[in-house]
Amino acid sequence: MEEIFIKELQVFGHHGVYENEKTNGQMFLIDCEIETEFSQAVASDNLAETVDYGNVCMFIKEYFSNHTYDLLEKVADELATKLMYAFSGISKITLAIHKPNAPIPMEFQSVGVRISKKWRKVAISFGSNIEPKEEYLTNAMEKLIANPAIRNMEVSEYITTKPYGYTQQDDFLNGAAVFETILSPEQLLDLLHKLENDANRVRQIHWGPRTLDLDILLYDDWCVNTKNLIIPHIDMKNREFVLKPLVSIAPGMIHPVYHMTILDMERKLQVKKTLQE
Repeated sequence: MEEIFIKELQVFGHHGVYENEKTNGQMFLIDCEIETEFSQAVASDNLAETVDYGNVCMFIKEYFSNHTYDLLEKVADELATKLMYAFSGISKITLAIHKPNAPIPMEFQSVGVRISKKWRKVAISFGSNIEPKEEYLTNAMEKLIANPAIRNMEVSEYITTKPYGYTQQDDFLNGAAVFETILSPEQLLDLLHKLENDANRVRQIHWGPRTLDLDILLYDDWCVNTKNLIIPHIDMKNREFVLKPLVSIAPGMIHPVYHMTILDMERKLQVKKTLQE
């Protein structure tokens, strides 16, 4: 992976907690490190094949001129996100904002914040067993595709499966999707819950009927274990309705705990089923 960098770009803005900062404004210094791939630009010597750092500089300048926030943390997060959206060649960005004239009553060189954002590969599963099943699934996938924080999305075909756990219910329509996102795991979970709520998802019976069920399976090679979220999905290795659609679109994706590809996990599950029959 190659890198493009910008050091101490001077931009004027009206960001700060105090009213005089908003009214009078001040100079900020920006450092920007962009991870990208410019092998095609090397071969062609064509600016269109890389991230144009001149345009990046102009984008940063205009953003600082057109927005006002109290906190540098907010400025950095918003600006890094907008840069990721605006320049498709950026795979990761590290943005540092320095405030050399901050209203601090002592001598200092500069204060500031630094933030990094990266497009990360994610796998999710989805299902529905309340009519109209296909409509619930398709609507959710279309909303994900339309979200600017998600790109390069691939969706499996839907498959019909028997219910898992609580079996006294209708068959499910299941599938999987892989995509890149700059959302954190927690932000992605919130988005999926919102889509479920939009579909009038009701949680009354564990593993019971549902209009829409969305689960995060994998998030890059991360392992997350909090009160509300466990990644990788704790039971995906035993779920054919998860592995079968996922293997059709991401057979080489690797489970960070078992260090197995999705293809190998699906094959292992099939062997296990055969031995149990």
